[in-house]
Amino acid sequence: MKIDEKKLEQFVGRIFGEISAAYTGALVLIGDELGYYTALKEGPLTSEELAKKTGTTERYAREWLSAQAAAELLEYDPAKKKFSISPEVAEVLLNEDSPAYLMGGFYGVSAMYAGVPKLIQAFRNGKGVPWGEQHEHVFCATAKFFRPTYQSQLIQTWIPSLQGNVESKLKKGAKVADVGCGFGTSTIILAQAFPNSHFYGFDAHTPSIEKAREKAKEAGLKNVTFEVAKAKEFPGKGYDLVAMFDCLHDMGDPVGAAAHAKETLDSDGTMIIVEPFAHDHLEQNLNPVGRIYYAASTMFCTPSSLSQEVGLGLGAQAGEARMRDVVTKSGFKNFRRATETPFNIVYEARL
Repeated sequence: MKIDEKKLEQFVGRIFGEISAAYTGALVLIGDELGYYTALKEGPLTSEELAKKTGTTERYAREWLSAQAAAELLEYDPAKKKFSISPEVAEVLLNEDSPAYLMGGFYGVSAMYAGVPKLIQAFRNGKGVPWGEQHEHVFCATAKFFRPTYQSQLIQTWIPSLQGNVESKLKKGAKVADVGCGFGTSTIILAQAFPNSHFYGFDAHTPSIEKAREKAKEAGLKNVTFEVAKAKEFPGKGYDLVAMFDCLHDMGDPVGAAAHAKETLDSDGTMIIVEPFAHDHLEQNLNPVGRIYYAASTMFCTPSSLSQEVGLGLGAQAGEARMRDVVTKSGFKNFRRATETPFNIVYEARL
């Protein structure tokens, strides 16, 4: 087969950019952990000033700053030999309350590379990789990555989109189960917004529940309870709302998990399911959003599902048709798309 030299040159340029971005990501993590971006937000700094402010070594700081400037994440003033961070970059890398905050994505990339040996083995033997056996960055990455969206959408848009007077119930005082809650980000946001309701966060991963308890204590919340429990076994009855945020597709038996949720609901209860945005057909998902979600699904979501009972392996790009099939098979009679964002679809299920 004859090689088109122009296409080859273009592809080499593209891949060089991919490698460059991957290299830069490692340095972003270092900058976050050492507080470099926070220090730079206070004003332009030389490498000596940054090292002094952060208690680090100048020679390392100088090389890091140079790399960040070459990647155009920082700006460099050659006359003053000072580096600075723009307000826009700071918004993306530092402001955890901003919808634009993306630092969690870098921790996810770190976990991906750390997990490569286990995934290669899984590809060969067909077995899964349990969620709890992934690199520790998976858990903080998940919390960091999803929190900005939950912070800007959950109370403002998602809850109001539900039928059955859900928002009114939460204001008056409802009983809510947040299944697969991880670090409790969604649970805590809900508990802060609706102090008259009580929220129960459940997750099978013990370290995540311990972290959720810490965060609830830091927030001074009294209307939150966190317990270690599997999605098909979480306790309680008469819930007004059962929530599953970005986790149903990770489960080995999502039909069984939804069926258990159904059994725990009050007769007029609602289930809210938030999933990564996806169309029903592969060719519709071949875009930047699908690229990220398929990659995460390959490394985290599908291996997690395949490690459990049934091992359905829905993946993070299941789409509405497959989600409808899962939920209706579990016994719910009413299923609809309540709302969506460019990154999520919110489904509602009722008895």
